[in-house]
Amino acid sequence: MKGSLTILCCFILGVFAGLFFELPAFATESDLSLWVLYALIFFVGIGIGGDTTTFSVLKKSNVRIFIIPAAVIVGSLAGAAGVSIFLPDVSMKDAMAIGSGLGYYSLSSIYITEMRGEVLGTIALLSNIMREIFTLLAAPLLVAWFGRTAPIASAGATAMDTTLPIITINSGKEFSIIALFSGVVLTIAVPILVTFILT
Repeated sequence: MKGSLTILCCFILGVFAGLFFELPAFATESDLSLWVLYALIFFVGIGIGGDTTTFSVLKKSNVRIFIIPAAVIVGSLAGAAGVSIFLPDVSMKDAMAIGSGLGYYSLSSIYITEMRGEVLGTIALLSNIMREIFTLLAAPLLVAWFGRTAPIASAGATAMDTTLPIITINSGKEFSIIALFSGVVLTIAVPILVTFILT
């Protein structure tokens, strides 16, 4: 929980810094955050490579490893369809398209904006960002209440990048390979699902 609060505080400080201070160009206009993310993933990779038990999880999982990304897709689409009942201005089809973003906010929001307009694209962007932030903050609680694969499911496509460090910390290094695999499968699935649903 302490780690989640630290992440939240850093996020809030970043928002305030961006709003109230004139930051140097390299902090706002460059790919600095992207390189920091690359560094984080690199160090997670070192942790995975240094732990001999990590790859044994993949061997034990076999075909079952596909259950997690499949369950994430089914759960996300079913959840979005269910929520659409309470949103009179959003059709079930559009809600499912938003849900099929699976946390991949940059790509899915662009697709949806092009196919359905800026309003729906913005909703897709915000809902997928909220999914990522929820995972970053709630990962310890998800593990405690639902098990060590819960943050992987909650993260969706971001399990392969931005949420991977927090998943590794809370679920354990042995689950980082499963998170990476799930994230890759879901990332590949996003453009296919969004296009299929909207066309």
